[in-house]
Amino acid sequence: MRQIIQPKGVWDPRPRFAQVARSGDEVYVAGQAPVDEDGNTVGPGDIEAQTRQVFENLRRCLEAAGVRFEDVVKLNVYSTDLDAHLSTIGAFRATHFSEPVPSTTVQVSRLVRPEWLVEIEAVAVKRSQER
Repeated sequence: MRQIIQPKGVWDPRPRFAQVARSGDEVYVAGQAPVDEDGNTVGPGDIEAQTRQVFENLRRCLEAAGVRFEDVVKLNVYSTDLDAHLSTIGAFRATHFSEPVPSTTVQVSRLVRPEWLVEIEAVAVKRSQER
């Protein structure tokens, strides 16, 4: 059975799509964009500000589903300019993940809003209570 979760502090896109779905121990986080809880773009033209917002949105989504960054088993990263953005995205990634996480990183011609520079989606699996 699938449960839709709307995290507090994250823009609510319903009914078009959901931010988080949980099925059993699996958690699927939709691509998180650099937007505040009202859907306003954060840091137009600023990859650091946008990446910070994306990771904050990811954190809120994961926590709303009862998981953390350490439970993430897959990331998909979309950037509009990998040459310019990869080091910044990588630096934020390193602060949130202590172990390697399988990921796909691609450059796209644009995201849903033309001012967005980065979007990241995640899949996590809730670990048993015995850690």
